[in-house]
Amino acid sequence: MAKRSFKSSALPTILTYLGLVVGLIFSTFPIVWMFFSSLKSNTEIFALPPRLLPEDFTVAAYLTIFNDPVKVRFFINSYFVAGVVTCLTLVIAILTAYGFSRYQFRFKNTLNIFIISTQTVPPITLLIPYFGMVVAFRIFDTYLALILTYMVFTLPYAVLLMTGYLNTLPKELDEAVLVDGGSSWTALWRVIVPVSIPGIVATAVYTFLLAWNEFLFALTLTKSMDLRTVPIGIQLLMGQHAFEWNEMMAMSVLGSLPLLVLYLVAQRYFLAGMTAGSVKS
Repeated sequence: MAKRSFKSSALPTILTYLGLVVGLIFSTFPIVWMFFSSLKSNTEIFALPPRLLPEDFTVAAYLTIFNDPVKVRFFINSYFVAGVVTCLTLVIAILTAYGFSRYQFRFKNTLNIFIISTQTVPPITLLIPYFGMVVAFRIFDTYLALILTYMVFTLPYAVLLMTGYLNTLPKELDEAVLVDGGSSWTALWRVIVPVSIPGIVATAVYTFLLAWNEFLFALTLTKSMDLRTVPIGIQLLMGQHAFEWNEMMAMSVLGSLPLLVLYLVAQRYFLAGMTAGSVKS
């Protein structure tokens, strides 16, 4: 009887670990295949039967990318745009979230509903209107067009995430500063922001990922090679008569590294911020 009870209690654990292993293989195998494909020649990638490990390891694809100023420029553009969007989004989201979390004012609930409703609009439906606005304001094919457009999509979620996190912090923190003669501005930047690092990091990681990976608007709102980003650069390697698959894989690896490093470094804060922000709103 005890043996049967042990088997029945161990079965869910075994199935859980089995499911985790299957999920791990399913999610990591494409990444492993992409990495090893970047170390193959274009001919070897299409060899039959397909092989995971290359017969002759080569870094020619990486050297081609690093020696091409145009491709290097793609990475510089992505870093610049994603970095600026992340910084501006954080500043505006912190100020807005502090107002929603600490103050009562007219139309507060209406504004909250409006911010939430913007998340339900598919970005593809806004492509043509944004293109028309960008052309009308004469900022087509500029960094400003990309930055403003990306912030339209990053700000609502950032505000919601930061508001949820600030709601978990006791208002006594602000009151203590006010009692000591400080202002709300002092309370925000000297007290609230330092203890909100997990939420800020979670918001920053999400914003950077969204801006770095965006493809459709970057393709539509820019035309010069000097302003193209990494996702567009990968797409440009697909020519009319030939695809540079090894270079595509190499650029994909290089494009994924910043995101992977960013997540690994900020993982502890990211998970804490996402969890705390979802507990109370």
